[in-house]
Amino acid sequence: MGIEFKFPFLFLLLIPAGITVFFYLKANRGKQAYVIAGLRTCVYILLITALTVPQILWPVQGETVVFVVDRSKSVESKQGTSLDWIEKGVENKNGKDSYAIIAFGENALVEQQTGKDSALISDFRTAVSANETNIEEALHLAASLIPAHKNGRIVLLSDGNETAGNSLDAAALLKNKQIEIDYVLLESEQYEDLSFSGLEVPAFMYEGEEARIQVQIDSNADKKATIRISENNREILKETVNVKKGTNLYTFSHKTASSGLIVYKGEISAENDAYIENNIFYRVSNIEGIPKVLLVQNEEYGRAGQILSDAGFIVETIAPEKLPTNLSGFLAYQAIIFNNVPATQVSEKQMKLIERAVKEFGTGFVMAGGENSFGLGGYFKTPVEKLLPVEMDIKGKKRMPSLGLVIVMDRSSSMTGSKLELAKEAAARSVELLREEDTLGFIAFDDRPWVIIETGPLKNKEKAVEKILFVGPGGGTEIFSSLAMAYDSLSGHKLQRKHIILLTDGQSARDGDYFGLIEEGRKNNITLSTVALGADADKALLEALAEAGAGRFYDVTDTSSIPTILSRETVMATRTYIEDEPFYPIVSSPADWEGLFDAGVPRMNAYIATTPKGGANLQITSEKDDPVYAQWQYGMGRAAAFTADFSGKWSGDWARWEKWPSFITKMITNILPRYQTTPYHISLEKRNGETIILLEAAGNKALPVETALVSDHGEKVDVKTKLIAPGKYELTVPNGSGVYFLNVKQTHKDGSVNIFQTGFTVPYSGEFLFKKANKELLSKLAELTGGRQLSDPADIFRESKNKAYEKQSVSRWLLLSAFLLFFTEIAIRRFGLKFFTEKAFLQRTELRNAKEIRKTVQQQSKAKATVEKTEQLAQRKDTGTGNEEKKRRGKDTEKNNQRSSIEVREQQLHRLLEAKRRRDK
Repeated sequence: MGIEFKFPFLFLLLIPAGITVFFYLKANRGKQAYVIAGLRTCVYILLITALTVPQILWPVQGETVVFVVDRSKSVESKQGTSLDWIEKGVENKNGKDSYAIIAFGENALVEQQTGKDSALISDFRTAVSANETNIEEALHLAASLIPAHKNGRIVLLSDGNETAGNSLDAAALLKNKQIEIDYVLLESEQYEDLSFSGLEVPAFMYEGEEARIQVQIDSNADKKATIRISENNREILKETVNVKKGTNLYTFSHKTASSGLIVYKGEISAENDAYIENNIFYRVSNIEGIPKVLLVQNEEYGRAGQILSDAGFIVETIAPEKLPTNLSGFLAYQAIIFNNVPATQVSEKQMKLIERAVKEFGTGFVMAGGENSFGLGGYFKTPVEKLLPVEMDIKGKKRMPSLGLVIVMDRSSSMTGSKLELAKEAAARSVELLREEDTLGFIAFDDRPWVIIETGPLKNKEKAVEKILFVGPGGGTEIFSSLAMAYDSLSGHKLQRKHIILLTDGQSARDGDYFGLIEEGRKNNITLSTVALGADADKALLEALAEAGAGRFYDVTDTSSIPTILSRETVMATRTYIEDEPFYPIVSSPADWEGLFDAGVPRMNAYIATTPKGGANLQITSEKDDPVYAQWQYGMGRAAAFTADFSGKWSGDWARWEKWPSFITKMITNILPRYQTTPYHISLEKRNGETIILLEAAGNKALPVETALVSDHGEKVDVKTKLIAPGKYELTVPNGSGVYFLNVKQTHKDGSVNIFQTGFTVPYSGEFLFKKANKELLSKLAELTGGRQLSDPADIFRESKNKAYEKQSVSRWLLLSAFLLFFTEIAIRRFGLKFFTEKAFLQRTELRNAKEIRKTVQQQSKAKATVEKTEQLAQRKDTGTGNEEKKRRGKDTEKNNQRSSIEVREQQLHRLLEAKRRRDK
């Protein structure tokens, strides 16, 4: 037991307190003054001591131990060893000890909360990521489980190969909390393994340059392996090598044949390889060359590809089904052209990647018109519509025919999940494309039809969307009755366009006369389109129904395209988005076209009606002020919309115009990115398990910069750019291996902008490198906190070096005592010290006793008089029988005793009064 003072410096207040008492004694003399001074001194001491917050320290009984178990890849085979250590350690604890268990890898989770009598776990149940070893996070979590002012110890069971965080920083904090770290060294299992440890390619090259590729392979055994190198997923090198134990370096050469951001991927494969995660390595190179254009079209639709090739562009033509599925695939091109491509052939993910490439990396984009483009192609509310300068919907127009649309949607149990959610989202988009005077019906079916929206005028879009989104999954599948209900609901309406869209992923439980139903509907001008979702749908039936119903059939394998299909069907049902009256376009600023229109503007045949967005630059418009060619800046890139086509069917005389090739070339040139290739030096380093990007501007110019970081999957990574020195910037990348692309936008004082783009790779975790146990790190942690390496489980619950104490404050008792003494001093100053002496106390006691005796005598005298009076009355009465005589004698005896008592009291009173008179003399 001990005592401590929280604010001991407050004892200095005793000095002015002593001076106050000194001056009081100097001004006052006598016994009473000394007593008051003593009381006042005690009050000062008690109050000042209370202000210092004194606390009695009571030793804490028992130890709190937190077992921290490494479950990362490097020691995944040692989990049984860790559990054995915990079990044996818990067997040696006493009843006052408590323990908890934490498992960690990349993250840390509590396996068992702190307790004294908790049942020991038999296996680990938490799902920790084994791809990293973050000891720092585990130590912080363990410290939070040890109560304050308790004896605490952390037992770390690990190989010490830390790949994330900084455990020494955590140990410094634990030292301040007097928490010890003991460790049990887990030796990593040694398996045969080789790793692709390095891939060096020049960061900047020119097209056609001979590139030197250097490969580093590390192995812990001699073996034969195969090295593969690919360029943007195209294999350029494959070679079998004999790998020796240790570090192996190989050099290859390759002549670059592409331009743009090129991702080089190195792979190695061999037999008896423990970890496949460390067999891949990436490197990004920026190859400068002739602008490369990706032309996306289903078939030869006009001469755009040939025209651009003749103009010196490298043109790669592909079908929409072959579009890249990662960001690097799009960043290899400076411009992307969609030539009459429907949205139904492009997945939502691919659209998002294109939108990222334009917005974050400056890639140019052009959409050309045709029957499968813009609104007719189903691009309403897609990422592609987002990047274009026009909207697919026609707003503020009064030329739309009356339309009746009924959507018949499968809600059977097989639609549960993303299919049903995307189908509902698609139906909601279709509602938004309709006008409020249009007619809408919505039927959901399982084993029977469910009318969600009665077919009628669409008066409230928001309420209709809410009803659609509320639909949930049901039971079986029965199509015919629902389709018949849809035809019946539309037949009675007088509308210019009537259309039904059927979506299902299954086969109907019973047959019906589908074709008779459709034929009857054709008489009422009702058309039908069908959508088959997945492999289980009755595709043959649905395709036949769509053909008979004069509609379109869609075989959907990628469910993300469902919304674009319904958007397209809704637009196609109106058949009015095409403006097919020949006209002469109006060029708003002919000077921007470098004399192309000096001799006049050719006539066009048709275009797709769209609505320009705010901020769009309408360079060419129709006589109805609709966009024909619009362009705008979207993020760091430029996007353009040409609502006529490249084939000549809609563009008319333009396709036969001698300056048509110059017009297309100028259109593409306008949207090309404007890069600077080497204004920055970029380097990467690992710091506390995080990847740090260091950017250094040429000439150390401290100009404002904007950065965008995107993964190869198209996901934008939130990073903050920190200026650490003039012209030097630092970005922190969250943990995670893979390929990343960085775009830097630099704004000069005159307002001009430079764009720099590059890519880099974050290698796989160090967890997959073969290393020996890092005993040095574990020893430092133990040494820093006063712990040690454990060799015997019995030592786990030993008594801590730094004994913890429970603190009990005594300030309230000191304050209570001070107040009691303070009130005593007040009483002495009020009544005087004599009031509290023994003589004064005896006098007050005797006087009080005399008063009580006098009062008693007076009462007894009255009682005596009453008794005598009673006797006199009794003598006058007839005494009666012998029994009455006996009662009378008893009463007489009692009265005599009362007289004797009164006489004794009178004698005592006389003696007291006599003694008082003698003392007074």
